[in-house]
Formats: sequence, structure tokens, C-alpha cells
Amino acid sequence: MKIVVAVKQVPERDAVVRVAADGRGVDESDAAWTMNEPDAYALEEALQLKERAGDGEVVVLCAGPERVQSTLREALAKGADRAVHVVTPESGAGSLGERDTLDVARLLADAVRAEAADLVLTGLQSDDLGAGQTGVVMAELLGVPHATLVLQVELAGAGIKVKRELEDGWMQQVEMPLPALLTVQSGGNRLRYATLMGIKRARQKEMREVEAAAATKRADEVVKVSLPVRVKQTEMLTGSADEIAAKLVERLKFEVKVL
Repeated sequence: MKIVVAVKQVPERDAVVRVAADGRGVDESDAAWTMNEPDAYALEEALQLKERAGDGEVVVLCAGPERVQSTLREALAKGADRAVHVVTPESGAGSLGERDTLDVARLLADAVRAEAADLVLTGLQSDDLGAGQTGVVMAELLGVPHATLVLQVELAGAGIKVKRELEDGWMQQVEMPLPALLTVQSGGNRLRYATLMGIKRARQKEMREVEAAAATKRADEVVKVSLPVRVKQTEMLTGSADEIAAKLVERLKFEVKVL
């Protein structure tokens, strides 16, 4: 079985976010970069599938400028067999920031199509944009069935059986034919660390570069990016202890949404 895992390089979660000078993006000039967390879980699921099957190949795929090769090397150090780098400019025309979801999905789908993969895994969404669209758009472009919010994958004859997370703690088991595409939810497995031996072996593994196709016209436009405005507000709840408790629970449930 050949499994392709599409990963994205995103800024570190604790990075200081600054709005770019043009007000239409984020200043990434001094950002520290890492693998998108849901994509790391997709990679882990692929590696475990290969280990359970006893054979196969895991190919990791990433689009972006030269800096994304550090993320690809990390995936290779964890156990991926090969890497494919779809090369885009750091900024300006043709960069990922100038492409919409459909255009990015086209870049990845073209690379996947060349690999003739049995299974494609992506993270559910990216930590930076959080749109949750790229994987399902890729599936449509590839013409393969897909499932989202996947926590676990098992081989089932000539196909697969996936465990999906639904609302309120409910789970769903779905059997699917291959080839297929799955978007993986965080938390399904315990992520492995790259070992020293894995890091050494990663230097010898193949990393193929593919030039990205020219960008197409965006279907959307970013007009303005701004930081959230912090607002302090105090509300006094009155009534009996039972009434105050009921009002507090209502606000936590429907306004703050933590219950």
C-alpha cells in the first residue's frame, strides 16, 4: 500500500503575531515554523498503518518555499520513506499566501496523482488558517471518496474501516473502498519523536522537488486582517443562589461555550 501524507508548515503556536504592513496578512518575517499538528497525527496514522500491514510506502508531501524542507526532513526522520516538495515562492505571486484553497488543493492533487497513491491522509485543518477545506477539495479533484474527522484507520479486506468523531462524544464506523482520502483529527494516537538514528537516516532519503504550477485567479479576497480587540466587561448576577447558579451555567454553556 502506498500512502501519501500531505502536511503543511505553519508558525509555532506561541509565535508573536503581527499584522503585515499592508494590513491584509500576517508578518511572518521572523516566525518560527513547525509541522501543522493535525498533519502530524495524519503522518502518525500512516506510519502505524504501514507497520500493521508489514509493508508499503509512506510518502510525505508539502507545498511551500525552501524552508518547508525542514518539516519534510522531520517527517522522514519519524519514518516516512520519501518526500515530495512542491516548490513555491516565499512571497508574492505564486506563493501559498497568494493562492486560495482551490489553487493549493490543485497543487497537492497534481502531486498525489503522479504518485498513484492507494490512500491519501491530511490533517483535519491547519493551525494557522483553520479552514478545514483543502483535504476535501483534494478528494473532489482526485475523484476519490473521502471521510473527515477521522481518529483511526484499519485495513478491511480490499478497503479500509475508519473511526470518525461526531458531536457530543459520538463515534461512527465507516467502511470505504480504496483509493480514498481522509482528513485526520488530532488526538487519535500518541505522536512519536524522531530518534537520533531516524534523523541520520533522513539525510539519505529521497526528497524530490516539483515546480508548482502558475497560480490561478483567486476566488476570494482578503480585505483586512486585524488582531482581536480585548474587552473587559463585568456583569453582576442577582437573585437567589439557585437562580444565580442557573444563570451562570446558561452563560457558560451558550455564550462562553465551555460546557
